Amino acid sequence: MTIQRIEPGKRMSGAVVHGNTVYLAGQTGTGDDVQSQARSALAKVDELLAKAGSHKSKILQATIWLRDIADFDAMNPVWEAWIDPANPPARATGEARLAAPGLKFEVIIVAARD
Repeated sequence: MTIQRIEPGKRMSGAVVHGNTVYLAGQTGTGDDVQSQARSALAKVDELLAKAGSHKSKILQATIWLRDIADFDAMNPVWEAWIDPANPPARATGEARLAAPGLKFEVIIVAARD
């Protein structure tokens, strides 16, 4: 079974495809608040899934990291507007110190493809 690396860099790939499973690196966004960062990060997820031959309707699992869990209620409407309501993935959300001081949101995705 082959392994396909999408947007490979010296440290990591944006996504890795093995068989019919797509693994995305953690995606962060831009903006000053958790909602704008979530929207732009999820747009990157859409782009990577398309490059991998998948779609958000095929997401199996999502792990969301928030710098401050107090942003949970503000982030959820963005997530709920973005996901495919007929195919919600398994999801976990936690609080973590993220890689850069301004980051408030990061999402890690595992998806299927046909």
